[in-house]
Amino acid sequence: MSERTVPGTGHALLSRFHLGGSGPTVAIKDCIDIAGQPTCGGSAALADAPPAARHAEVVQRLLDDGWQITARANMHELAYGMTGINDWNGTAVNPQDATRMTGGSSSGSASAVGAGLVDLSIGSDTGGSIRLPAACCGVTGFKPSFGRVSRTGAYPARSTLDCVGPFARSMDLIISAMASITPDFDRNAAQAPAADARVRLVTVQADADIAAAVQAAFAASGWRGTPWTSQHMQAAFEAGMTLINRETHAAFGHLLGRGKLGADIEKRLSAAATTSDAAVAHAEEVRAAFSAEVDAALADADALLLPTLPALPPTLEAIAQGASVLTLSSLVRPFNLSGHPALTIPVPIAGSPLKAGLQLVGRKGEDERICALGLHLEQVLRRHVTP
Repeated sequence: MSERTVPGTGHALLSRFHLGGSGPTVAIKDCIDIAGQPTCGGSAALADAPPAARHAEVVQRLLDDGWQITARANMHELAYGMTGINDWNGTAVNPQDATRMTGGSSSGSASAVGAGLVDLSIGSDTGGSIRLPAACCGVTGFKPSFGRVSRTGAYPARSTLDCVGPFARSMDLIISAMASITPDFDRNAAQAPAADARVRLVTVQADADIAAAVQAAFAASGWRGTPWTSQHMQAAFEAGMTLINRETHAAFGHLLGRGKLGADIEKRLSAAATTSDAAVAHAEEVRAAFSAEVDAALADADALLLPTLPALPPTLEAIAQGASVLTLSSLVRPFNLSGHPALTIPVPIAGSPLKAGLQLVGRKGEDERICALGLHLEQVLRRHVTP
């Protein structure tokens, strides 16, 4: 076990401390500054980083509202991976099933909330890094609209995709957190009735048990739904990776060749150096087309509704034997490219102790409406849907 991890937390937390008041407890991902502590990005290559001079803006806002910041959360190294496996800090345990991957990159944030170690955690989402681990761990996770929540003090410092957002076990806490970290967030709108909503049911490829779980939750919601098929979603998935590669290399390429990065990160970051200007230009064209397509689909609907993940998270053993996890982010990464707010809610799978994720995607800037839909769905599931 790395000396940075806290015994008894399943590698979800790297350190424990206390800042702030007496409100709900919060863990902060290791790529977001906490004054007086190094921000290491889950990487030995940044282990000697100097302590942060000031809190990230989201941290300061939480403290100003009386939240207790009590822990630093683990993560996939440099936020550049989907499994959450971290050989330096240790790998966070999935509280739904310890044999399965926790998901990344905000692995510790999802694990800590799912295990009840904290009430809330703050993570970041560049290509699904909040929604993917939240779905893996059976908790709620929210990626706000791009630019809605300040990234000042979060790394990488520059990104056209990344969003800071919360994990929790209830929508009430998600809404409270958003009200604290977002200056103009309207809590009343986020708690408004949402029983009479219109959604687009996105046509996707997903395992039968996942699709059935999402369909059952939709049926219980009472919402009106119409099918919708995207013409650009696969291209958006691929374009998102192009931009992640370019932007991650720009931020961390200087760490290559020092012998301190994990082997997988060293390999992927080296390959990212070859991302061409032409590929980036094409990715931006796809961004514009997909964003416009989603905007059009939402013109007369409150949200898109689809699974968060197309399948259950694979086991750690399967990953060690070479199982690919690439397509697990196929339904989440496109909405980083487009910048729309996206929420994942855990929904029961019939005949299984595990939960799947149901994803709601809303109009840009209308984060409150997506939270209201999530609150309604959570309340309905508590009343009517049994595992």
